[in-house]
Formats: sequence, C-alpha cells, structure tokens
Amino acid sequence: MFALPSLFLQTKFRLARTGKTVAVMLVFAFAAALPPVVLSQAAPRLLTLEQALALAERGSPRLRLAEAQLEAARAVGISAAQYPNPEAELLLGPHRSRVPGGVSGNAGSVGVLQPLESSSVRTARANAAQAGVLGEQLGREDARLALRTEVKLSYFDLIRRKAEFELQLDTQSLLEQVRRRIEVLVSTGEAPRLELSRIDAEVAGAAMASNSARLRLTQALVTLRLLIGVPQPEPIEVVGSFPVLGALPEPLQLRNQMLSRHPQLLQARAGVSRAQARLEQERALRAPLPSLRATIDQDPEMRQLRLGMAWPLPLWNQRQGQIAEAQAMVAQANAIFEQRQLELVTALEYALNRYRVASEQVAAFDGGALRQAEAAVRVAEAAYRFGERGFIEVLDAQRVLRRLRLDFLEARYEQQAAMVEIDRLRAADMKELVP
Repeated sequence: MFALPSLFLQTKFRLARTGKTVAVMLVFAFAAALPPVVLSQAAPRLLTLEQALALAERGSPRLRLAEAQLEAARAVGISAAQYPNPEAELLLGPHRSRVPGGVSGNAGSVGVLQPLESSSVRTARANAAQAGVLGEQLGREDARLALRTEVKLSYFDLIRRKAEFELQLDTQSLLEQVRRRIEVLVSTGEAPRLELSRIDAEVAGAAMASNSARLRLTQALVTLRLLIGVPQPEPIEVVGSFPVLGALPEPLQLRNQMLSRHPQLLQARAGVSRAQARLEQERALRAPLPSLRATIDQDPEMRQLRLGMAWPLPLWNQRQGQIAEAQAMVAQANAIFEQRQLELVTALEYALNRYRVASEQVAAFDGGALRQAEAAVRVAEAAYRFGERGFIEVLDAQRVLRRLRLDFLEARYEQQAAMVEIDRLRAADMKELVP
C-alpha cells in the first residue's frame, strides 16, 4: 500500500493550521484580477452597514427626485391658498359731441374687476393641496425605505459572495496541495496515474468554481457601489457578518402594523382624499362665482362712477364633464388603494413563508447536517487510510461537505433577505412625517 493516506492527513492538518495564510497567499497571486474588496495596494475603506446606509441616503438621486416632487407639491399648496388677482381696464379715445354747443375732446374709462371665490371652493382646493403634500411626503418615505432595503440586500449579498469566494479559494488551495503530493507519488510509482487524472479534474472544477465566485463577488461589489455612490477607484471592504435575528411578532400583529404604517398604503389613502377634495371642488364650482366691478368713465362734459357685479351664466356648460371626471378619479383612487393593500398583504405572506423556510433550513444545518457531513469526511478519510475505500470516495465526501457549506451560506442569506423584506413591509425604518 502506498503512502498517500499519511500524506493526505498531513495535508489536512496543515490546512487546518494555515488555511487563512494559504487563502491570503492565493489572493495575492490573483490580485491583479480580483476586485478591490479582496485586495488592493491601497488600504481598503472599511464599510459597515450603517455607513453604507448613510452614504446611500446622502447621495441618492432617487431621494433627491422625491424631495423635488415634495417641494413641487408644497408649491401647489401655496398656490391653492392664494386669492385671484384683480383685473384692471383702461380705455382712451376721442370724444365728439353731436349736440349743438357740446364740447369735444378726449374721453377715457378706468375699470377694476375683482373675481370672488366662495369658501367651499377655497376649502376644497386647500384640502386637495394638503392631501397632495401628504402623498409626496409618503412617497419620499417609500423611496427611502426602498433604497435602504436595496442597500441592505446588496450589503448582505456582498458578505455572502465574499464568504463563498473565500470558501472556494480554500477548496482550490487544498486540492492543489493534494494534487502536488499525488503527482510525487505517481512519479515514484507509489500511486496509479488514474489518481492523478481524478485529482486534476477536481482541481480544474475548483478553479472554475473560484472564477465564478470571483465574478459574482465583483457583481455584488459593483451593485453596492452604485447604491452608495462610492467612486470606482476607491477600494472598499465590508465588515461584519450576518446579524443574529430575533423572534418575529405574530403574523396578525405584523399585518396590522403594515396596514397602519406602510407609506405606499398611506400614500394611496392620501390619493383618495385628494380625489375626493377635487370632486368637492368641481361640485362647488357649479355655482357661478361673481366678480365685483368698479368703473369710472370721463369725457369733456361729465364723469361717471359705476359699481356692479357680474356673474357667468351656466347655460351651456354646467361642469357635467368635470364632475364626472372627478368621480372617475375617486373610483380610480379607491381601486389603487385596494390594489396596494392586496399587494402588500400578499407580499407579507410570501416574506413570512420565505423567512420560515430559510429559518428551518438554517436550523437543520445547525442541528446536525454539517456535523454529519464533517463526520462522513472523517470516516471516509479513515477508511481510505486503512485501505477500505478509494480516494474518489474521500473526494465525494469532501464535495458533499462543500455543497452543504454553500447551501448553509445561501440559507443564511435568504433568512436575512426575508427579514429585510419584512422590515420594509412593516416600515420599521420609517421616519415621522414633518409637515
């Protein structure tokens, strides 16, 4: 029997002692092609989750757009509170008297027209403007919550991809060390060439997996940079790991919290109030709004002062079309509100199920799946050492263990992603609205 079992155990022991050192050496070897989050000549910028959220909120064009829309709605409110401007009229012209002995000369007329508004029209217009401002405030908060959700998901995804890449590098390093030792054994005739062919296939597969993991890491880094606005040349490195999650409230409590706080639902409700106020305004405009008129007429012989009122006559246009349009807008706003409520309830149910499944997977991994796979690797190594199994069975056991570790990493990310979505739906990070 050749000496491969002892060499394999030495390799495993060495990896246990120097796994981090080997991973760092491999990273330096690929430094020219790896993203800055892994290695860079300059010291990387350490980035926590709170720092990433602060950077995103400070430089996000999406939030600036929402703020501009809010300012526009406030300007509409200012316009709604203003009174209509008066109209001034000036007429000049020659005056020729046709009465014998009359005086001819220049004549003129000066008039002022002041439109008057009823309190019902002004109140309805002000209510519509206030509902518009509230809707834009809620829209800004919804944009902020969506941005924070995307940043959290991108941050946790980068943590996942980084851990995945390090795991693949460790696997590739282990297989390359084993391959070098098997090559020595094959060259001395202590092992068949078939063992070298098998380990070559394993090394090639590990290299491809490392390259794929590096690509996913780069994509995750680019996504986070785009969200937080960090320049491309500046290297960054996320710090921390997946946080420990606490117990969730009861589903009914989460549902009630979502229906009472979520900005999308509150914005849709504000849209209903705005549409109803516009309907009241259109109905109030059916009554003709008067205008106060004052006129001074002067010619070479006399001066006249006249005061009066003017009303439009609703003979041809009684605002049937405007009222019908406003009624349709109210129905549309109610439908949007109901649709938003249905979408949010469905999204919460899906997020809770996703969190439950991911939590069960994490518990299964913590409860023994990983330990069983590690024990299977130890049994396979021991059987190989005593000549009871072949080397390919050891590789199969190690492959199963690597797959379980990757699945465990994926399950933890899914659990975090589901919790982030639940926090978004219940508006956990929502700020108090400032009028």
